[in-house]
Amino acid sequence: MGKGARDQSARERIKAQREAERKQDQRRRIATIATVGIVGLAAVGAGWWYAASRSTPETIAQSLAPITVTSDGTAVMAKPGVDRPVIDIFEDFQCPACKQLEETSGSTLKNLAAEGKAKVVFHPVTIFPEQMNRGITRANSVRAGAAMRCVSDGQQWLALHDKLFKEQPSEQAEGFKVDDIVAWGEAAGVTASGFAECVTSQKEAKAHLDYGATIKIQGTPTVRLNGKDLDNRVAFNPQALREAVINAGG
Repeated sequence: MGKGARDQSARERIKAQREAERKQDQRRRIATIATVGIVGLAAVGAGWWYAASRSTPETIAQSLAPITVTSDGTAVMAKPGVDRPVIDIFEDFQCPACKQLEETSGSTLKNLAAEGKAKVVFHPVTIFPEQMNRGITRANSVRAGAAMRCVSDGQQWLALHDKLFKEQPSEQAEGFKVDDIVAWGEAAGVTASGFAECVTSQKEAKAHLDYGATIKIQGTPTVRLNGKDLDNRVAFNPQALREAVINAGG
């Protein structure tokens, strides 16, 4: 073998080695993300599962407070003139703990707003990384979050919000398909012009992700009371949540 051939062979070996190292480093980063996600979920889960398992949800006692959908995709539920205390809910429709929060404390949040004791702000976001479950989990979340931006009427927004959590798919399977979301929205009373086209085209997906990128949270659900994170043992306990909000308003 001539010198030129040996040099070319050496370069090819170096190139192949570098490519193998690059792929190994990529796999390591993905594994790290997955591990952090699992550990984070386990840590959060220990708090919310215990609190939720010992809690009895309130019954919605009266008509809902007015709901205003804002240009950034959030929705504000409050009686006129009520500015504090503020409860911010950062939630992902694909997040199992978020569904549990809705089932456990959702009626308490609605009641507090209807009673004029709080201003509740819902922030739909996507928290899952692209690598999780081959992108399935993130794609599910984005479709749901983007669809919420297709509804401008507050009451209809909340109806679809609640329906999406009821229909939450497994994190391992494709779900929140656009045709299903359209059907659920119509069944929930969504009459927004262009709703079906907006959902199926997913034209609000970028705006949904852009908004989520501005939010500084460690995971979902995150519940903040007057800007401070609430302990999950409070957020997932309707009585403790009510007491914390009333005390904050005093």
